[in-house]
Amino acid sequence: MDFSTNDDHEAIRKGVAAVVGRFGDAYWLERDDDGRFPHEFHRAMADGGWLGLTMPEEYGGSGLGVTEAMIMMHEVASHGGGMAAASTVHINLFGPHPIVVFGSDAQKKRWIPRLVAGEDQCCFGVTEPDAGLNTTAIKTFAEKAPGGYRVRGQKVWTSTAQVASKIMLLVRTQRLEDCKRPTDGMTIFYTDLDRNKIEVKRIAKMGRKAVDSNAIFIDDLFVPEEDRIGEEGKGFSYILHSLNPERVLVGIEAVAIGQDALRRAASYAKERIVFDRPIGMNQGIQHPLAERWMQLEAAQLLISKAAWLYDNAKPCAPEANAGKFLGARAGYDACLQAVLTFGGFGYAKEYHVERLLREVTVTRIAPITEQLILSFIAEKVLDQPKSY
Repeated sequence: MDFSTNDDHEAIRKGVAAVVGRFGDAYWLERDDDGRFPHEFHRAMADGGWLGLTMPEEYGGSGLGVTEAMIMMHEVASHGGGMAAASTVHINLFGPHPIVVFGSDAQKKRWIPRLVAGEDQCCFGVTEPDAGLNTTAIKTFAEKAPGGYRVRGQKVWTSTAQVASKIMLLVRTQRLEDCKRPTDGMTIFYTDLDRNKIEVKRIAKMGRKAVDSNAIFIDDLFVPEEDRIGEEGKGFSYILHSLNPERVLVGIEAVAIGQDALRRAASYAKERIVFDRPIGMNQGIQHPLAERWMQLEAAQLLISKAAWLYDNAKPCAPEANAGKFLGARAGYDACLQAVLTFGGFGYAKEYHVERLLREVTVTRIAPITEQLILSFIAEKVLDQPKSY
């Protein structure tokens, strides 16, 4: 791996920063209060060409890799917007990856340019209340019908469904009990989010208020045959292609939020005078901040390694999972330490660190829990027996 400065990467960093820098703390605090989707931010990122960073060039994108996406999302998440800013745009980077890899030429021409231009917004219907991370246990079912399928079922934690025009939907087209393997019989659709057939109920939650999460209820949704991605029954293998990039991006976003909080805490520690001296003179303040810096830097290095491995077509699942784990932990610890450094003012919204703590917490839970990552590393890296 080459750690020297790359002019192209620096150009990405500066270009994204120029857009993100137009949306300061006051903007994100308002979105945290009112819960309104950051349409202005989404439009600015689209106009800057950033929504198509990883999309094929022939469909209006830039055709770049996970490393470049990581640089972009690090910048997006490090300017006060936290996961609200990140979640507004990162779904465009590798969420639609099944279309890029398995979609037909006609599908790519029809769908990708609109995603790149920000004309369509996509939400993802994968997780279900009774399945959780056991994706093979989903029950939402698509029954064959003339010209397509009819879908019935329920999804949960479907982000941006309040504003999305499209939905990428993972369903069963064969009952689990009729499959040879649990991973068989699942199919992916990318189709219109028809609100006459899909009821969307917003979930009130701890953080990332501006980017909605929802329970959705699907009742007799018709999906045309041409909206099916790839082969029927192969959907589970298709979604695997975007999992490692997703872990890289969530990990680096957590690191960026932690670094943002750490900068605020370090600056405050130099300025805050108690007992006639800045609190930053006290090792009880200095040492925890220094340790948080080290943890963030170490996590960022592992995440960068995972991105490099992916872009060079090398196995990267251990590094991507471990990077997400360490990034989320380091980001969370840094945000918590920032609140503690500010003391009582850390509890006040006007200083923003309590918001960053709420924003970063989700990275320890989603898109995969810490416990499953630990089980994966134990089994796949340390050759231990499967525990679940």
